[in-house]
Amino acid sequence: MLSKKKENSPAPNGSINVIGSDTTIEGDIVSQGDVRIDGTLIGSIKTSSKLVLGVSGKIEGNIVAKSADISGKVQGNAEVSEILYLKSTSRIFGDILTDKLVVESGGEFNGKCQMGKTAIPIDSLNKGKEAVGG
Repeated sequence: MLSKKKENSPAPNGSINVIGSDTTIEGDIVSQGDVRIDGTLIGSIKTSSKLVLGVSGKIEGNIVAKSADISGKVQGNAEVSEILYLKSTSRIFGDILTDKLVVESGGEFNGKCQMGKTAIPIDSLNKGKEAVGG
């Protein structure tokens, strides 16, 4: 009997989105599939799958993803529902909210970090600051 079976599907819908090293995108990205950025994104990214930011990649905006491997530079907050890997070349300037965090030697972030299943979404933290700080 024959069966239809997806093998090695990288994302729920099978899509992989790649932004090359010589590409700059201005605007927000929303995707259901995996995203790899080797170029520059000036805007936020939201994916219900995996984000990979290559060594030459830069994001000037917020990240919301299921999982993420960061090797490049991020100027913004990162909200990762499962696991966030900061590779040795990574630089994050912003707050992190994730269930699990792995930081390789040399990787760095400058900001606040909340971890675990009970972590409060970053948007909620910022709303609290506005109410208190004006």
